[in-house]
Amino acid sequence: MKLSVFCGVSVDGFLARPDDSLDFLHTGEQEPHGFKEFLSSVDVVVIGRRTFEVVLKLGHMGLYGKKPVVVLSSRTIDFSPVKGGTVEQMSGKPSEIVRELKARDFKHVYVDGGITIQRFLAARCIDRLVITRVPVLIGAGIALFGPVPRDIQLRHVETRSYAGGLVQSEYEVNTEHLHNGERQASA
Repeated sequence: MKLSVFCGVSVDGFLARPDDSLDFLHTGEQEPHGFKEFLSSVDVVVIGRRTFEVVLKLGHMGLYGKKPVVVLSSRTIDFSPVKGGTVEQMSGKPSEIVRELKARDFKHVYVDGGITIQRFLAARCIDRLVITRVPVLIGAGIALFGPVPRDIQLRHVETRSYAGGLVQSEYEVNTEHLHNGERQASA
């Protein structure tokens, strides 16, 4: 099973403004940058509760189509506003979530939401990062990256630039794990 992040950030590294607004991600010329193709390659979406609430408020749940959406939260969530989608709640450590999804035979997981991405990266559960930088500085907001317990080595795969100013970089994460949070034994 592969776990991927595909996100847009300001050049100064923010996923959203402090009030969760995403308006800066849609400034300037919008051009195809692979998100639709990426989304068609995944079979389940894992997001945090806060991201779920933002996506729901913006009316973007339809973006995921019929893909199952797993919302991570230890508090009960009201899913009644969700129409026409499969949404469920899970809680636990990233390694536990990964084990559960793998047991359900999912092959490609889209991980989204600032804290969720940070937790899964720290637990060495992310395989791929695709980060699209939007040409704007917003100064404050919800950061894509936060403190990590150790260095996380990345292997640059490709960087693409677009006429409207978007710059997208793709990295493979050196996970050194078995997708259960345990390090592989060194040879």
